[in-house]
Amino acid sequence: MNGDVTIETERKLELIQTLLEAKKAENIEVIDLRGRTPIADYFVSCSGTSNIHIKAIADGLLADGKAEGLTKDRVEGYAQARWVLVDYGDIVVHIFAREEREFYDIESLWQATAEKLDQSTQNKE
Repeated sequence: MNGDVTIETERKLELIQTLLEAKKAENIEVIDLRGRTPIADYFVSCSGTSNIHIKAIADGLLADGKAEGLTKDRVEGYAQARWVLVDYGDIVVHIFAREEREFYDIESLWQATAEKLDQSTQNKE
């Protein structure tokens, strides 16, 4: 973050969603992973309409997010712009081309995983 400023996860999530909406990202979906995996607290998935649009979404998220105090840990897939991953530590943003999003369907995968983890926790109680 900027110096000593730390953005709370919930505020960071709101900011990310706002930035994605500003760049006209499509089908923004948030997957709540809190308490289910050490990977992240949230996955945010969205789609772009073309490689240029996907890069514009990523560029806006990175530049405008930085101006708001967001600090990324890493970015992957930017050059190909088919599936760009922006890792903010507690929140991982996935910016997909429509075809990749449909093919990998990480929303369904993680929703099913979350349900199984919830059932496992309930069975232990």
